[in-house]
Amino acid sequence: MSRPGVVVTGLTVAALAAVGLLAFQANGAASRTPVAKPSVTAPASSAAPSPSASPTVTVPPLPSGSGTGRRVVYSAGSHWVWLVDPKKPTPLQAAFAVTPGTAEPAPGSYTVYSRSATATGTDGAQIEHVVRFAQQSGVVFGFSAAVDGASASPPADPKAKTGGIRSSRADSQSLWDFAPNGTKVVVIP
Repeated sequence: MSRPGVVVTGLTVAALAAVGLLAFQANGAASRTPVAKPSVTAPASSAAPSPSASPTVTVPPLPSGSGTGRRVVYSAGSHWVWLVDPKKPTPLQAAFAVTPGTAEPAPGSYTVYSRSATATGTDGAQIEHVVRFAQQSGVVFGFSAAVDGASASPPADPKAKTGGIRSSRADSQSLWDFAPNGTKVVVIP
């Protein structure tokens, strides 16, 4: 016959091991970021919320006059991006705030003409998921994310015009997956 203390001790050790394993798995899951999940995020320039607060972000509705068909919509006025595919059950695939460079593209319809998995931004930062769609007055406009997760930083030369439109790394991945060469980009005021 077993003594009750031995049984209780064995069950306690097994329970602690199970809790430890679950905590380890939860910690690993928290550090993984979903890659292509549509997201809604606050502007990169906004202050970070306190750890106990959960941010409440109101996504602006897709503006009227933002074009038709499958497209990336960029509002130069509000600094938001919408990924739209009307053939999907949920046409709005993602919406997120961005941080513009020192120059803005003129309103109009463009086409993604070049992409780079990694590059160096005009501000000197290492960037990824670069999706270029316009060139105006010597300025190249495109979407990207800083590898270090920072938003756009001022160029070394304050007179330099930069056209990089930065987002978070997760949002940048969503845009990269959504917008191969030839994808329509609509810039609205």
